[in-house]
Amino acid sequence: MTSTTTGKDRRLGKGLAALLGTEFDDTPVSDNSASAASASGIQALELPVESVLNNPFQPRREFNPDEIASLAESIKNHQQLQPILVRVVDGKYQLISGERRLRATIHAGLKTIRAEVREADDRLVAELAIIENLQRKDLSPIEKALSFKRYIDEHQCKQDDLARRLSIDRSTIANLMRLLELPQPVLDLLQAGELTAGHARALLPIGDEEVQLRTAQKLIEDQISVRGTETLVAEMLKAEEDAETGKKVVNATRQKRRQPSPHIEAMQQELRMVFGTKVEIKSSARGRGKITIHFSDADEFERLRDIMSQNTRPQLRVAG
Repeated sequence: MTSTTTGKDRRLGKGLAALLGTEFDDTPVSDNSASAASASGIQALELPVESVLNNPFQPRREFNPDEIASLAESIKNHQQLQPILVRVVDGKYQLISGERRLRATIHAGLKTIRAEVREADDRLVAELAIIENLQRKDLSPIEKALSFKRYIDEHQCKQDDLARRLSIDRSTIANLMRLLELPQPVLDLLQAGELTAGHARALLPIGDEEVQLRTAQKLIEDQISVRGTETLVAEMLKAEEDAETGKKVVNATRQKRRQPSPHIEAMQQELRMVFGTKVEIKSSARGRGKITIHFSDADEFERLRDIMSQNTRPQLRVAG
């Protein structure tokens, strides 16, 4: 990380205004060469719009055309109030933040755009792209989750590290990234806005992908609320537990084994809803036993540890 990413530039969670230190010269600079721009930390330039390359770390996949048109009209009437942020890469200008303003400027038919040049490495650019979209215009849940995953994969860090660098709760990152465990057809419904993140999260305790998709389609067709989805999933899990219990009863009859009491089964179902993953309780006639909580990876383990370390127990929503 270069020296320009320390001090006030590291205050990512304080907002872009604090992060970028919005002190710039409104007067266009005549020397627009990339070499001159890279010679100092910050410069205000008037750049041809076609000279600005896209940000390769942009997490947003879609831009609302109506919003771009509205912003373009505002820029034509009131001019550009805030410059975009760029850096010099291989002698060319690459966008760091301000893609909506760049698109709106092009939409307005303007040939140039005011820009501020800063020195920033790939990691800082990725962080800035996430922060700008989180604070100024919310990404879709899937875009957020994918941007977090890409950052973590590319920089070989943990969710805790990213949360600390962005000054957000680790649980926010973990809960969004868990959505990526859903099958792609369900993610497509979420990205299209046919399902909300609340609906999608409620589907996670269902282990079977085909059942998750069928349930998602039912939610859309029947216009079931998030609370209704939670109730429906709880009923489905209870039915699944009952079916499993039926099999166990048959096996117990054949093998003369003691079945879990209704109380143990209820607790098992309750814990499954609490932790959002498979939970098994086994007990002996003497009252001894064990609780097994399943997890798929280290991040899932950290999420479960967070839940278990909370002072208050999460509120349950169980049908009945």
